[in-house]
Amino acid sequence: MDKRKLAGRGGEAQAAAYLRSRGYELLGMNYACRAGEIDIIAARDGFVAFVEVKLRADARFAQAREAVTPAKQRRIKLAALEWLSARECELQPRFDVIEIYTRPGEDRIIHLENAFE
Repeated sequence: MDKRKLAGRGGEAQAAAYLRSRGYELLGMNYACRAGEIDIIAARDGFVAFVEVKLRADARFAQAREAVTPAKQRRIKLAALEWLSARECELQPRFDVIEIYTRPGEDRIIHLENAFE
């Protein structure tokens, strides 16, 4: 596995721990289908959150959320639709983005609920 993918998996694990610490139940990680991939699927307070995780050293050039382009959003939505159609789920779907900035000695997590529709 290349360094970027390995760092991405580490960021996803960090985001999952963050969500658990805030009372989310993890329903899945790295869900992949023909339509796309969802990093984390988690539930809390009547919502199922389809979470895209973005890891960056800093926001000097752009915020991590900016990498979740309209095309990426479409792929996430299609994957979420496939995930929902394969199981009984009465929770309201929502699309979140978790940004993780990893400066040496200072990790910062920003959770954007309802980041896109």
